[in-house]
Order: sequence, then structure tokens, then C-alpha cells
Amino acid sequence: MQTNNVINFESFGNKVGRFSLKERTCLIPEMNRQGSHLLAANFRSFGIRAMVLETFEGMDLGMAHTSGKECFPCQITMGDILHFLQQESARLGPEFDADAYVYFLPEADGPCRFGMYNKYQRIVLDSFPGFSGLRIGALTTADGYSLEGIIEKTRVRDLRKSSYVALVVGDILDRLLWRVRPYERETGLTDLVMEKCLTFMMDAFERFGQHLKFDQIFARLEAVIEEVKAVMDPKIPPKPLIGMVGEIYLRTHVKANQDVICMLEKYGAEVVNASVSEWVNFTSYDQFRSARTALRFSLKQLRFDLLKDQLKALFTYGGDLFYQEHRQRQIYKRVTRLIDLAKDHKVSHLEDVLKEQDLYSFDLGTEACLSIAGMMDYVREGYNGLVNVYPFTCMPSITTSSIVRPLMNRLRVPYLDTPYDASTQPGRESAIRTFMYQADQHCKRYGRHGS
Repeated sequence: MQTNNVINFESFGNKVGRFSLKERTCLIPEMNRQGSHLLAANFRSFGIRAMVLETFEGMDLGMAHTSGKECFPCQITMGDILHFLQQESARLGPEFDADAYVYFLPEADGPCRFGMYNKYQRIVLDSFPGFSGLRIGALTTADGYSLEGIIEKTRVRDLRKSSYVALVVGDILDRLLWRVRPYERETGLTDLVMEKCLTFMMDAFERFGQHLKFDQIFARLEAVIEEVKAVMDPKIPPKPLIGMVGEIYLRTHVKANQDVICMLEKYGAEVVNASVSEWVNFTSYDQFRSARTALRFSLKQLRFDLLKDQLKALFTYGGDLFYQEHRQRQIYKRVTRLIDLAKDHKVSHLEDVLKEQDLYSFDLGTEACLSIAGMMDYVREGYNGLVNVYPFTCMPSITTSSIVRPLMNRLRVPYLDTPYDASTQPGRESAIRTFMYQADQHCKRYGRHGS
């Protein structure tokens, strides 16, 4: 398919933003498999036609339409959407209409290049005949990923609540997989059972998500935990515990990070990866924190004309954060009665961790806030090694590495950086094997979980 080089900058305003999903199919890129599919299922519960894009099949397209200077996730998602549109165009022929789809691609404000993905991809899509009608649904961290505008206003709050629950349940399914798979009775059995359980939970969100019947969803989740637990062999001794952080897409997208968790498990690890809901909590906390700072500044300047809007923002984001943390605690409380899964860190606690040692500041933002503090907490909790997963040249993760690596050297905790792009690094497996030898020695010397 030939492309043209004409750029229509008006499409940034007309075709990137919030669009009603009524009568359109919502295309969701796959990041972490569990959470992406549960989110799509929850959308379908509200009558939204939602599907998860097949991922990594369009890498040649993604690389052909990027320069290589972009973040690796930009290349992957670029390839995913182009591959889908080309396949759909070939399948439907003259009936294909790009305007019938909304490509769901959130963004972030601040210095991270993630904020520019949808703009760049808009330019590329407009260069393809027949693809310019596709709209990009760009939710943003600037308002805590509000869902205003994509569905009727009366249903926005319910959709937001149940979508957050879908992400938390997806995180728990991921952590269940990583908790059980290193101790499975038969190789490959955990993945097989988890795939069946994912379908079971997708059905739960399709049936109960719209009506916020979370007890029914949680009951199914408890049944899943019991079924997956049965795969474990209790005779296998505890393994070195590895804490993983990094850029959210790379650390959760299995193909993008070349299945680094399985590689770590191959050499004797049990891994806990940072969650997706931690990032959602961080965006709400960051907006709440900004609103609180603005309110204090206005009071000092006696700018009473600004107080109404600032108080509204404070209560809005504070309410979002309260609901998210409350719901997250509720779900983890139910599941940890059945199996000892690692719980998420509270974001305000992570800020306190950074302040204690003056390592970094939440004023600077980015995922480095979570990664640096998260790794320090992993050390306090007795983890035996730390892994930082990120796209090659990722600014926040390089910042994280520059701060954490010398700290871990002093603390004698094994640490590994694993940057990724479209290539396979020579010696990658050797580096992981060496790291796991060090983690095993740390585990033998100090135990795990501080025991």
C-alpha cells in the first residue's frame, strides 16, 4: 500500500482526543495480556464494541514507519494498528471504513516521549489512503485519565470504577501467574490453566461490570486462585525473590521484553513485577498533589478567585485516589487470604521513601518516582535482586539506573538493567544467568522477605 507525504496538522485537533465510542469499535493495544483483555471485556459490558489488537505481528510495519529514535513501544503500537487496519481493509474490501474505529492510545504529559506517540502515529495514519478517518482516543494523565466524552455522561463514573477494578484484577492474575509458575508440578501447566481462567474472568466482567456487581467478580477470582494454586508442587523450596520495575509498557509486554520473567524463572527466580494499577494510582495522586500545592499557593497570595476551581480539583482527584486505594486494598485483602501475593505500595508511601534519603522528587514526575522508591522498598522487604526493564534510551529509566545502581552496589543487592529495542542483545542470557547466581547467593546468605 502506497503512502503520501502530505501532513494535515488540523487532524491533531480533529482526530486525536476524546470521541464517543457509540457505534464505533474501540481498538485497545495489548500491553499486559490479562489487564488489556479484562478492560476490553468491561467496555463490552457497557455496550462498547471493544477488542484487543493482535500484537507484535506488525513489527515490520512499525519499524518501516519509524526512524528508530522513538521509544520501542511506539514502534510496537504503530505496527499493531497498521497491521490491523491492513488486515481489516483486505477482509472487508469496499465496505471498510476507518471512521468505524477508535484507536485507544492514552498519553502522558511531561517530558516522556509517550506524550507524542498519538501525534506521530496520527501523521503516519494520515499518510495511508483510507486510514485517515481512524480516530485516536487519547486519554491523558493531565486529568487522571478521565473517561469523559467516550460514553454518556451518566455512565462515565460507573465505567471508570469498573475499569479500574478490571486493571487491579488483571494485576492480580499476573501476580498469581508469577507466584505459581516457578513452583508448578508440570512445565507449562500454569500458563495453560491461566489462559482458561482469563476467559472465565473476561466473562465475569462482561456480565457484571456494567452493574458494578464486584462481589460476583471477586467470587470468580477466588475460584481462579484456588484452581491455579492446585498447580503448585509444595515440595519445591522457596526461590530467590526478584523485584522488577521500569517503563510500564516494556515491563508488562511479554514480547517486547523478550519474556524476561520467564528467562529469570529459567535460572531460578520468583519475580514480582510492578503493577499497572500502581501507575493509575500515581496519576491520580500526582493530580491531587498538584491541586493541593496550587491551593496553598493561592491562599498565600490571597487569590480567593481561584479557590473554587482548586477546591473542586482537590476533592475530585482526592476522591478518585481514595476510591482506587480503597478498592485495591479490598481486592488484595480477599485474595491474600488464599495465597501470599505481594501487595502494591501506596503511592504516598513511595514519596515518603524518596524524601527520607533525598533520592528524587515527585516534583520531577515520570515513572522514575515509582521505580526508585519501589526498588528501595523491595530492599527493605528482603528481596534478593532488582531488575529495571525499559526501552533503549528511555530518559526516566536511565535516571532510575543512575540513582539506584550505585546504591545497590553499596547495599550489596544484585541489580540488573535490561534495556530493549527491536534487536536481541548479545550476551543477554549470560547476563541474566550471572545476575541470578548473585541473587541465589544473596538468598542463601540473607534469606528472603527479611527472614
